[in-house]
Amino acid sequence: MTLRISFELDESDLKHFQLIMAEARKTAGRMAPEDIVAGAEHLFKDVTESSAPGFIVDRIHKLRLMINMLSDIEWRLPHQEAGRVLNALAYFADPEDLIPDHIPGLGFLDDAIMIELVVRELKHEIEAYQDFCDFRDRTLTEQGQKADVSRAGWLQDRRKALQSRMRRRRKGGPGILR
Repeated sequence: MTLRISFELDESDLKHFQLIMAEARKTAGRMAPEDIVAGAEHLFKDVTESSAPGFIVDRIHKLRLMINMLSDIEWRLPHQEAGRVLNALAYFADPEDLIPDHIPGLGFLDDAIMIELVVRELKHEIEAYQDFCDFRDRTLTEQGQKADVSRAGWLQDRRKALQSRMRRRRKGGPGILR
């Protein structure tokens, strides 16, 4: 048997989480990037090793994706985007969060909510990274493990796909430049 519980965060709730995140970012501003990532890694490990509810585990995998975005050698996020991801991970670097993690069933609830909020904030970065990972997986499957998979290769592949789509669409419509 499953039970679905949903709730809405109104503007005041969101402001509360924004203030908490702002404080976490101030604290994280004094931390090395490696320590911020290590804090997020620690939370990921704690959740996966616990008997956390499924809705928490589902969200914690999104945290793993954000960590991977920073550590993926082939992806190499530009400095500004890496900073955005580090800012998003700031909350998870502090073991003293809103709801203590050791409380059974609820301890990771604040983390799950914060993950949902930062995933929305990083929607475009996450979609691009997932697209790159799909490209890498496809390329490695087609060309083998020795394939050269890089951000530049992905961009070239995307450019070809977009130009091909452009040509297909152009053929379908009326025009004076044929």
